[in-house]
Amino acid sequence: MVQRAQRVGNSSVDPSNRVVRQRNKPFGNATRGTTNPNRLRRVDRWLAGPQAWRLKCESNPLVVDLGYGGSPATAVELYSRIHAVCPAAHVTGIEIEPERVRIAKKLEHDGLDFRVGGFEIPVSGKATMVRAFNVLRQYDEADVRLIWDTVCSRLAPQGIFVDGTCDEIGRRSTWVALDSTGPLSLTISLRFGGFELPSDVAERLPKALIHHNMPGERIHTFLQALDKHWLAGSALAPFGNRQRWLAMCQKMYDDGWPVVRSPSRWRLGELTVAWSAVDPY
Repeated sequence: MVQRAQRVGNSSVDPSNRVVRQRNKPFGNATRGTTNPNRLRRVDRWLAGPQAWRLKCESNPLVVDLGYGGSPATAVELYSRIHAVCPAAHVTGIEIEPERVRIAKKLEHDGLDFRVGGFEIPVSGKATMVRAFNVLRQYDEADVRLIWDTVCSRLAPQGIFVDGTCDEIGRRSTWVALDSTGPLSLTISLRFGGFELPSDVAERLPKALIHHNMPGERIHTFLQALDKHWLAGSALAPFGNRQRWLAMCQKMYDDGWPVVRSPSRWRLGELTVAWSAVDPY
């Protein structure tokens, strides 16, 4: 179910250059803040895997968990997963609600801190990675591009911003990856056995796409193509859903979809496609 959206408050925009002028308040709104431990393992696995090269471009890379919610668990987990591949990385959890930050402060250490803020990313320097999960979903689609532009303006030269959504226990996830030039790709990541059709992930699409899943739109065409090849691979079902998923991904690649050909990622129930294939604008 799509949650009722909010419009961005406490900011004004200069239409000529899309600059957000702050009024001495964080840019954004307080959101529900619900979360669960291990909920974001799929996107963390992607950041610490094929995206880990970005961390090596900085001597002291900064990773931001933006809008971590009512519990700092996801920020602590992000630190653990990033630190395993880049011990020099520092993780900052940012929340717009001061009480959530106050509660998290007791968990701070040399590689992890928490502070009050919003999409303006109130840190010194630039961020190598910014992860915002189940955050933009709670905003109006009309504000997505402004939020994307604002966050991307705070990225390091090789930095990446991940805007994603997942279900309550992380079985179904999707995320858009962006750099300073704009959106790069869409990734879907599903737990085998947790879906009947790949298009079941539609209810967890990022805000920029979720309202466009209808005939004639690119994201709908993409999901229908996944379903077609998934169903065509039913003969592989006795060998397990992983083999069926691998065959589906290969068929998508063979059909000319601009998907990343990475069987090692496909085996995890993950598939990444170029943003141009699903861009609704």
